[in-house]
This record gives sequence, C-alpha cells and structure tokens, in this order.
Amino acid sequence: MAHEKYSSVIQALHECMEACNHCYDECLNEENVKSMSECIRLDRECADICSFLEQSLSRNSPFIKETANLCIEACKKCADECKKHNHDHCQKCAESCRKCADECEKLVS
Repeated sequence: MAHEKYSSVIQALHECMEACNHCYDECLNEENVKSMSECIRLDRECADICSFLEQSLSRNSPFIKETANLCIEACKKCADECKKHNHDHCQKCAESCRKCADECEKLVS
C-alpha cells in the first residue's frame, strides 16, 4: 500500500501541518499581530500544501514529484520566516518545516 511505502514522509508532513496550524493560531494571539502577518500567511500555505501532499501520497498520485517540489519550497520559506521570530511556536514550526523539507527531498532524489 502507498501509505506504507511513504510512511516516514507522511508522518513528517502531518507533523509539519500540525506545527504550522499551531504556529498560525499562536501568531494570531501575539501582541503585534501585524508584524506576524507573513508568518501567518506562510503557516497557512505550508499547512495546506503539506496536507495536500499527504493525501496525494496516500492515493499514489501521479503528481507526487511535482507536489513534493512545491512542498519543499513552501516548507523552506515557512521555516525561514518562522526562524526570524523568537516565539517558541515559531521555532518549533521552523524545525518541523526543515524536517519535512528534508523528507520530501528524499522523494524527489
């Protein structure tokens, strides 16, 4: 089954999606929300793309490599933005995004 073949990347994708959603929610509660706008935007994009790739892998989509490349780009951009902020949720999100990008790179290599 496809989900067994891709189990490590599916786990990384799911963890990244959860970390991005948590970061998104916590950023909305920060004192200066406006300064977090790009972080919030990239959290949402990254979470959605990770979720889409997770679903694509579970159904063995013919577009896995293309979707994985998009996911790598989204994860890296989200990680770079989150790293700029000292909030714990941002740092954890950046770490999860980097791990996810690394796992996705294994798919396309």
